Amino acid sequence: MHQSPDKTHRARRLRRELTLAENRFWGMVRDRRLDDLKFRRETPLAGLTVDFYCAELKLVVELDGGVHRLREADDATRDARLRAAGFHVLRCGNEAFLNNPAVLTGEIRRLAGELRRQPPHPSGSA
Repeated sequence: MHQSPDKTHRARRLRRELTLAENRFWGMVRDRRLDDLKFRRETPLAGLTVDFYCAELKLVVELDGGVHRLREADDATRDARLRAAGFHVLRCGNEAFLNNPAVLTGEIRRLAGELRRQPPHPSGSA
């Protein structure tokens, strides 16, 4: 998918301006530190910029600050758009993650185990 220059610039800016929760999560998953899963941060995907993305699992991880409580409908629309494009979405609040990061990393591990056990699609294209 072609990425517009504006979205590329926005993703690059967001990579430089991580929140505390995003910075901590990135420290936990970068360089394949979490179960050898490769994550990218602030990645343009399906016309959106997602916080973290693992291509192997087609997994999007979104860490949300307090402003997202006011944008729940927008976030639900984003999640639906990503799921319709074939991605799995995990969303976690910044405070919840900072207070107990093991909940999110445990859910990623659970999902990874589940997805890695699934047989490949018969057509080879899914």
